[in-house]
Amino acid sequence: MTSLFKSKKLFFLCGSQHLYGASALKQVENNTQEIVSSLNESPHLPFSVVFKKVLTTPEEITQCCAELSFDDSCIGVIMWMHTFSPAKMWINGLKKLDKPLCHLHTQFNAEIPWSTIDMDFMNLNQSAHGDREFAHILTRMEIPRKTVVGHWAQESVLKQIGSWSRSAAGWDEMQRLKVARIGDNMRQVAVTEGDKVAAQIQLGFSVDAFDPNDIVAQIEGLSPAEINYLLAEYNETYEVEPKLAKGGGQHPALIEAAKIELGIQKFLDEGGYKAFTTNFENLGSLTQLPGIAVQRLMKKGYGFAAEGDWKTAALLRTLKVMGLGLDGGTSFMEDYTYHFETNKSLVLGSHMLEICPSIAAEQVQCEIHPLSIGGKADPVRLVFNAKTGSGINASLVDMGSGFRMLVNEIVSVPIPKELPRLPVARVLLEVKPNFTEAIHSWLSAGGAHHTVFSLDTNSEQLKDFCHMAGIECLVIN
Repeated sequence: MTSLFKSKKLFFLCGSQHLYGASALKQVENNTQEIVSSLNESPHLPFSVVFKKVLTTPEEITQCCAELSFDDSCIGVIMWMHTFSPAKMWINGLKKLDKPLCHLHTQFNAEIPWSTIDMDFMNLNQSAHGDREFAHILTRMEIPRKTVVGHWAQESVLKQIGSWSRSAAGWDEMQRLKVARIGDNMRQVAVTEGDKVAAQIQLGFSVDAFDPNDIVAQIEGLSPAEINYLLAEYNETYEVEPKLAKGGGQHPALIEAAKIELGIQKFLDEGGYKAFTTNFENLGSLTQLPGIAVQRLMKKGYGFAAEGDWKTAALLRTLKVMGLGLDGGTSFMEDYTYHFETNKSLVLGSHMLEICPSIAAEQVQCEIHPLSIGGKADPVRLVFNAKTGSGINASLVDMGSGFRMLVNEIVSVPIPKELPRLPVARVLLEVKPNFTEAIHSWLSAGGAHHTVFSLDTNSEQLKDFCHMAGIECLVIN
């Protein structure tokens, strides 16, 4: 996934006009290059910024916007008017632009040079004037954009641009994302269903269904060397309980789990799929419900959701991309049970098996335990408590009339006691603004029981993402 940092870019466009003469335009270009250099030096921007050019005519603007729309390396465009740039020049170009837009409302100089300011300076440095003209046409054309206000050297401005760029990267990823449904949806469940064609039209990602035995076919082609290499990795990475270790009575189950991981990853990679689902009701000839396999694939960056929930799988992959390079972690999650107290009630999040170890706070245990559903052999899984800190729970739901994103701001808090009889990964959540209002709001808005839990992304980034997608975003905070 780290290759995204090198292959994806932001492009910076500066608007002006020929009214001010060649020397003024040269100064505009020099100033813009200085701003772009500063952006590229900032640790808050995960992607490089490329200065395209100073645009001064309708023809230049239209050609430039068309080129960027078909540039696969471009995840978003930052636009700024150094001088006045008549907005009618921008109409055709903006109609052709098909990338997320950040309107940076800044100016080159931070302060007014009181003793020397003259009309030449005013004409050159009139972003306050030019950006209002530009924003007007954006609003009239109903073009979604992120507006960032402040001097370009301020840390708050750099943080906002960097945060928006992560949303743009997520949107870019979703436009080419392919989700593999391995087995169908869990029977009789409402929220995991939805209109896959509408999702592809509105959000960009596609969903294809496959038989679980397609994974079995991949498993049958594995070599002993591949399997042994992965088993060694398990032993190096996790505390493998003795009965799963080589020579232990249930070591064959660990071998099967490794085969399932290798088989799923080979299947996904051959088909170009970056997200997938499974369903315990439809496992074909797989010997156990994928547990450690799914957990490790999520850690590698694949999106996942259980019971055929293709929307959550797509959202997880998207948030994995948005959080690239950060160390909080992002995982498939389910609100499972509550802890009611007089002062503060909490939510225990978990799942049967499939929680990503990127959120693990401690040494991860590799264990095997019975599973009362699915009718398969005991599955191998990774067991741990989650990290603490602020984050979000997000849910993408199909309301029939359109898609809705729900985002609840949360705090992951320490689990106060041992859970000796609950051998799964788990997180304890304090939901904002308080338990009653948060849960009431989630239920009233039709949120799902499956979510994406992230300590890397925030509600502002998901609002920006939904603005790019043109879908509803409800934030509970």
